[in-house]
Amino acid sequence: MRPVAPQKDGPPANEDINAPEVQLIDAEGTNRGVVKTSEALAMSAEAGLDLVAISPNASPPVCKILDLGKFKYAAQKKAAEARKKQKVIEVKEIKMRPNIDTHDYEVKMRSVQKFLEDGDKVKVTMRFRGREMAHQDLGLELLHKVRDETGELSKVEMTPRSEGRQMVMVLAPK
Repeated sequence: MRPVAPQKDGPPANEDINAPEVQLIDAEGTNRGVVKTSEALAMSAEAGLDLVAISPNASPPVCKILDLGKFKYAAQKKAAEARKKQKVIEVKEIKMRPNIDTHDYEVKMRSVQKFLEDGDKVKVTMRFRGREMAHQDLGLELLHKVRDETGELSKVEMTPRSEGRQMVMVLAPK
């Protein structure tokens, strides 16, 4: 069995560029036009830098003379910054019963509004126990009341639907 060459990360550089000619951009950023790869490698060695394929899929590939270590470091920092700014949307769940008291309802609604303002989705679950199953219309009315009260903050992603002993509705922030 032949040993497998380690997979290099980042763009092709120096001897990894296998095109006969490349579009060369020098260290100062000026376009030198189409140059033989061997000449480009010699120019990069003379400058004490690396020849890096910026756009390897172009025809001919676009290569630039630069410091590969600095280039990889900058790309890594840019990726980390993009990850930091990314918001992961969570689904928060609020559970209610059809005969919920007014104060309890108001407390739950404050939580729903806070979740929506934070950019999270809210799953409102109406649980039915015992004889409450005969009055699912009361639970549906309550879910419609929740929908109407959060109308300016949210849009209904999943309309209320019955799943066994519970009714579920999902609200997403606008």
